[in-house]
Amino acid sequence: MKAMILAAGRGERMRPLTDSLPKPLLMVGGKPLIVHHIEKLKAAGVRELVINHAWLGDKLVAALGDGSQFGVQIAWSAEATALETAGGIVQALPLLGDAPFLVINGDTWLGLDYTPLVSQELGGDLAHLWLVTNPPQHPDGDFSLEGDRVWDRPGLTFSGVGLYQAEAFSALTPGSRKLAPLLRDWMAQGRVGGSLLTGDWRDIGTVARLRALDDELVSSTN
Repeated sequence: MKAMILAAGRGERMRPLTDSLPKPLLMVGGKPLIVHHIEKLKAAGVRELVINHAWLGDKLVAALGDGSQFGVQIAWSAEATALETAGGIVQALPLLGDAPFLVINGDTWLGLDYTPLVSQELGGDLAHLWLVTNPPQHPDGDFSLEGDRVWDRPGLTFSGVGLYQAEAFSALTPGSRKLAPLLRDWMAQGRVGGSLLTGDWRDIGTVARLRALDDELVSSTN
């Protein structure tokens, strides 16, 4: 399986840190946030990664290269301006291929084993989403989980981790496109499965959250 790490965002809420550094390269626990994803994907058996970039993308490429330093292969999908999630996936499809692929937000923290994410089966679903209990900054949530079905009703928060059929995006035209409307269409067809993501998940959306995570990781290794 291939995995795509989304890394094209500007990181406005993280300014001034992101004025000179792309958000996924911000340091937590002694290494860039995105490197934690790469290492955990490799540990779960994923060796081929696709990473999109826009804001300060040259710094991402310079830092990570072709992935050989991490024992993986990285293919880069450059965006002149960030294309939103679905638009970024559509542009990267030639790199992702025809098989199901995993997508992870590069600015989140997942303190867990990625193996269950990689081993998830899609069956006839177009997507499988991992939902989390609502964090304080998003109390209403996004979607609901009933059994193994995800529906367009508030209840839980979408973690940004999803497994997708390539065919779900293959007919879409290139351009900036949000993912949520597509997910809602697929939910209406009953073709979105889901699981509750257990473990330490965090949206690293503010400097305070970044520093809190860094402090915890550093203290845990001392």
